[in-house]
Amino acid sequence: MRLTFLGTGTSQGIPVISCSCDVCCSTDARDKRLRASALFEAGGVTILVDAGPDFRQQLLRAQVKRLDGILLTHEHKDHMGGLDDVRALNYTSGKPVDVYAEQRVQQALKREYAYAFAEERYPGVPEFNLITIDENPFTVKGVTVLPIRVHHHQLPVLGFRIGNIAYITDASRIDDCEKEKLRHLDILTLNVIRRTPHLSHFSLPEALALAEELQPKQLYLSHLSHQIERHAELAASLPPNAAPAYDGLTVSSVL
Repeated sequence: MRLTFLGTGTSQGIPVISCSCDVCCSTDARDKRLRASALFEAGGVTILVDAGPDFRQQLLRAQVKRLDGILLTHEHKDHMGGLDDVRALNYTSGKPVDVYAEQRVQQALKREYAYAFAEERYPGVPEFNLITIDENPFTVKGVTVLPIRVHHHQLPVLGFRIGNIAYITDASRIDDCEKEKLRHLDILTLNVIRRTPHLSHFSLPEALALAEELQPKQLYLSHLSHQIERHAELAASLPPNAAPAYDGLTVSSVL
């Protein structure tokens, strides 16, 4: 099973418009970060986690030709703002794209893309097949997905575990009962926005402490902002089993 990081930045990405900080001005390609999104590939099944405003660019760059499902962690714009571009996949597959989301997230999707759900729809609008999920396991074309309930300040968000890889984004707290779903991992991805405390995201010390508690074989940091140092400097400061992810990085595990 493979996990590819399609985007590893925050809601503004890196570089941030009009910013001239060292991170935004970096010439290291690993510091060019699109909005957070990830692609699972397992047994011929292709599953996307989140489809933010960079969805089109990310799928073109990764040469993704088909999706068996899109999992939405929550309804914020940087995680579902690119879903209009599923129109291309509708055209090539001849069918709607399966979108797995909680009821609350589906309602936000219907508001954001009201034209796709209208009784009289304009030809060529995106076509979604909405599938309701909660904290219980579900399958996408035979691949089992285990949702992880996390908290983005006061907003409930879902992370996902497939096999021995877990992907958590936009979290500032995980309850003990949900942590049990994150044991015995080969790869754990956690969001880190900066080193200092943040209202709705893990800080670097918080993420490292959580990884120390959960003991994954490897930790990757994503959803990184320009408020943390450049990739090379950050990587050099981390424990041996931790690393910053970057756009285009692919990691693997036995399903």
